[in-house]
Amino acid sequence: MFKKILVAIDGSKSSFKAMDKAVELQKLTEAEIYLLCVYKHHSLFEASLSIGRPEGMDIPDKALSEYAKEVVNHAKAKAKENGAVKVRGFVKAGRPSSVIVKFAHDKEVDLIVVGSRGTHSDKDGMLLGSVSHRVASKAKCPVLVV
Repeated sequence: MFKKILVAIDGSKSSFKAMDKAVELQKLTEAEIYLLCVYKHHSLFEASLSIGRPEGMDIPDKALSEYAKEVVNHAKAKAKENGAVKVRGFVKAGRPSSVIVKFAHDKEVDLIVVGSRGTHSDKDGMLLGSVSHRVASKAKCPVLVV
């Protein structure tokens, strides 16, 4: 059935519900779970536009990358607590929906599991969050929205 399940994780309650569902599916299929946290990339130019930037401040990418790693590590530990056995974590920069779909394609994922609402949902997704809406419409594999 499923050999590789991708879970988009952003630290929200909805993304952790998606992860829990993926762990349930893993128990039925013995699939490997990939946890992916995507943060928005900021260029040096964007960082330089900050009005009140203190001396020695890192560009936003470094802080966002570190936070994304924490989210993935926390999710990985929680998944293992819930009985997951094959779990790998990944952090990528870029537009979340595009990165999730590309990652799924590159890793030949059989199923993408996403939360219905992330940490920053907007009206673009109407009933679904905008990221889950875009992933469901662009992915070449099945998408489970939790």
